[in-house]
Amino acid sequence: MKLKTLLASSALFAALHLPNSASAALDKDKITAAIEHSMARFDVPGMAVAVVEDGEVVYAQGFGVRHIQSQEPVISETLFGIASNTKAFTSAALAMLVDEGKLDWDDKVQTHLPEFRLHDPYASAHMTIRDLLSHRSGLGLGQGDLMIWPDTNKSMADILAGLKHLKPKSSFRSQYAYNNLMFVTAGEVVARVSGMSWQDYIEQKILTPLEMTRSRAGFSRIAPDNTNYATGHIPLDGKLHPFFVNYLEDFRGAGAIASNVEEMSSWLNTQLNGGTMANGEQLFSEKQQREMWLPHINRAVSKKAFADSRRQFSGYGLGWSIVDYHGYKRVGHGGGILGMVSQVSLIPEEKLGVVVLSNQQAFSALSAVTEEIFEQALELEDKDWVEIYAEQHFSRKEKAYASAKPAMVEDYQQALPNHYYTGTLHDAWYGDVIIEEVSGTLRIDFTHTKRLKGQLKHHSGNTFIVKWDEPLLEADAFIEFTMGSDNTLKSASMRAVAPQVTDFSFDFRNLDLRATEQ
Repeated sequence: MKLKTLLASSALFAALHLPNSASAALDKDKITAAIEHSMARFDVPGMAVAVVEDGEVVYAQGFGVRHIQSQEPVISETLFGIASNTKAFTSAALAMLVDEGKLDWDDKVQTHLPEFRLHDPYASAHMTIRDLLSHRSGLGLGQGDLMIWPDTNKSMADILAGLKHLKPKSSFRSQYAYNNLMFVTAGEVVARVSGMSWQDYIEQKILTPLEMTRSRAGFSRIAPDNTNYATGHIPLDGKLHPFFVNYLEDFRGAGAIASNVEEMSSWLNTQLNGGTMANGEQLFSEKQQREMWLPHINRAVSKKAFADSRRQFSGYGLGWSIVDYHGYKRVGHGGGILGMVSQVSLIPEEKLGVVVLSNQQAFSALSAVTEEIFEQALELEDKDWVEIYAEQHFSRKEKAYASAKPAMVEDYQQALPNHYYTGTLHDAWYGDVIIEEVSGTLRIDFTHTKRLKGQLKHHSGNTFIVKWDEPLLEADAFIEFTMGSDNTLKSASMRAVAPQVTDFSFDFRNLDLRATEQ
């Protein structure tokens, strides 16, 4: 074959097999229509969306209301809790300290936190900064989250002391399992190495240089005169219920930041520009960004993900999820609070990014918007992503709620008199849980968590169902008491009644409650 013919054939092959360039001009009206369609379909009261491309903010707009009762509008400056999208900020903070030569990704955690201990002595001694940020500690999904969720009074010292009592779910570095406490720990590394609190470091060293002037590293740090923030909403029994939480302030480096889409655009553009900010200064080096965007552990890919986006591979870097997407590298993360979710998605080779914030917990509504935008920008096959995601979302929800009630007990057994179950139960990593009788009813009190107070309803034998005083938690749990031969209370275990409905951070399953001496 002649060289000219060979080159022509090669060019044709490339044109047929390489992904399209993000050269298509975005139709802003079409983006707006997709957002409004998604909000209506998923019953989302408020949403804000920004799109960045080639260093420019090409779309930034708010929709709907911040609170269904006040009806105040969402605008591009409205603050939302970005939840686990905070993790990338904690990773960036550590990257900056690496650039300064103050630590290394492969430093042992104990070098900077001498008191750091896990249940496994080998993992304790060998856990590195890199391990903290890549969900490969050996701890299970959300394990230990009850030390920070929802709204506990645990100090950083309490949390670090509790880690050694969490029995691992897998061997060290062998499996991916999403765990917030390792990012809380990473935030404390930032504090120890920098000499500043994690909150101060994030605000002074990242948010201020990026001119993210309204964003804060915790709800309580929002300027008192700034009331432009969203309240979460939880759909229950066919109705939306406003539900305020403090944007996961207890999650610290794992999820505490409040921001808006206008300011998050600066963050996205800096990420897409290799750590270089709009003013030309370097926030973190391109070298460290490569580390953050390098998969450090692999994750399984579903058939659905392949069908939707030709996904072959999936991994987790340092505070970022990394997948292939129609032949592109896609980097991003999601974040969730009760009643509020967020999503960041980047296509680095096209310098294209999308951030979506909302005050309802239907994550599929955000995914649908992002897919509609990427479909346009990358000239992908035209699909109605809102309807695709809605069909999946409501089908899953229907199945989940259909099986959410406890099964009827065939061999029902009577309970003992109430006083046999009363007393203080202690878990080594959480602390005290008190069972007491009040006006003939058994009550439960998670002493470190003001929202976890409730009533025990008898199920069968020594098993009860905890009905929390706040039903919007959707976290009913079985509690099974173990009694001694003389019917004295010895211990108790707990598990969610409907794990397919209850947020995984209600990790009752990991409690080992032991009766204390009366």
